[in-house]
Amino acid sequence: MHPTTFTAETPQRLDAFLTDVLGVTRNQVAQLIKQETVSVDGKPATKPGLKLKGGESVAVSFPEAKESPALDVDFDVTIVYEDDDLLVIDKPSGVTVHPAPSVKEATLVDWLKLKGIRLSTISGEERHGIVHRLDKGTSGLMVVAKNNETHEALSQQLQDKSMGRYYLAVVTPPLKEDLTLIEKPIGRSPSNRLKMGHVPHGKEAATLFKKLLPSRDGKQELIACKLFTGRTHQIRVHLETMSRHIIGDHLYGVKSADAKMARILLHAYILYFTHPATEQRVTFTAPVPEAMQAYLEKHFETERLDEIITADSIEHAFTAGIF
Repeated sequence: MHPTTFTAETPQRLDAFLTDVLGVTRNQVAQLIKQETVSVDGKPATKPGLKLKGGESVAVSFPEAKESPALDVDFDVTIVYEDDDLLVIDKPSGVTVHPAPSVKEATLVDWLKLKGIRLSTISGEERHGIVHRLDKGTSGLMVVAKNNETHEALSQQLQDKSMGRYYLAVVTPPLKEDLTLIEKPIGRSPSNRLKMGHVPHGKEAATLFKKLLPSRDGKQELIACKLFTGRTHQIRVHLETMSRHIIGDHLYGVKSADAKMARILLHAYILYFTHPATEQRVTFTAPVPEAMQAYLEKHFETERLDEIITADSIEHAFTAGIF
């Protein structure tokens, strides 16, 4: 199989760069390098900590997978779209995407195994085509690759930003400006290892926030969020830099009457990308989940919600601006 090539745009470690563009862990990157499947400017890479200066061509080949058994799955996932190359799904809140030593319950990967879908592989592990992640509590759209060629093409779109995502969230207090662009680096919080934070030497991150509708009492607000990068907890961290938080967020939020909510009110509503096989731009939406919809109807004007929560109106809200 021909390797996939990525361009390092900024100075950084090789393992950090591949973690971003491939959506894998540093341990998985180390395995790729150990198996001699990574090269930089045509020369085999031997060290994960290799310093990239920016401008290098990084090529990656993907070995065959080593399958592992699936756990018992007690949830289902809605398939929004499927063809021979990819799958677009609506992930429920509460479902973890990848297995990990600390994860004891079944994950999205286990659900994919249960369905018997033959998907792509990375670093010799059966990753089941997960191109990008969603936090456990976040619901909404994800694209899954069924083969390595599709996975590589979609990963490239993540890097060049031709793949895009719009999220819906309920925040408090409301945002000050109609459109707010936050460009602040994100890294592991030095004070709480469970959290990410705005740290000076973190990875670059950019999020655009758009006001949609205030709640009836004016204390909360439905907003849309457009990601330009895909850092862990990005939306939540960038909101925290503005002293805002998402309703139901038990990690970054403040204690309030909504602290007992079972889920965070954050939903990946729109996903768009260029289909690798047809080369046509495709756009998908995932309906607002029942629990989130019930909260919106309780606290917001229902008639306005029906007007605002459409793919066309949300995309137009961003494209009509200067961004």
